[in-house]
Amino acid sequence: MEKINEILTLDSNAKIIYPKKGEILQRENELNSKIFYVKKGLLRSFTIDEKGKEHIFIFASAGWLIADIESQEFNQPTELFIDCLEKSEVVVLDRANFMLSNLTEIQLKQNAHLLARRTAVLQRRVIMLMSASAKERYNRFLESYPELPNRVPQRMIASYLGITPQALSTIRRKMVRKN
Repeated sequence: MEKINEILTLDSNAKIIYPKKGEILQRENELNSKIFYVKKGLLRSFTIDEKGKEHIFIFASAGWLIADIESQEFNQPTELFIDCLEKSEVVVLDRANFMLSNLTEIQLKQNAHLLARRTAVLQRRVIMLMSASAKERYNRFLESYPELPNRVPQRMIASYLGITPQALSTIRRKMVRKN
């Protein structure tokens, strides 16, 4: 069975939306129990600090789920914005229905495996932000998201990496010269 069909069976109220580039699906401080499954397109989650600077938490392309898990788990207002970077096709799921669904043992094992993989990726990213050089972070980004440099502005990649756009430009220039 296709993943999307499995996901749709977990929430009978799931609906498919077709947001346009720039459309905001979730704003900071909302009470939100939605999970977004990206069928086509590209979404991102981010915060905006008190100085108005964006900090990108994650990119979600086709096949990814994106949500403010902390907000949902602790029933708090959202901290993350979620918006569309491209015209997209997105399945909107309600977390309560998703969590109460009757999963088979195989589906539970698959979901646990996916959750463990996502957690491992997040752990690697946090450790990299704490200890890796900007160049190492960019190389890891290219390994994880090889298609994104052609799909998102350099300033967003820099935000995701925790560096300035100028630093990213310098890294990219040096890599081109080296090759």
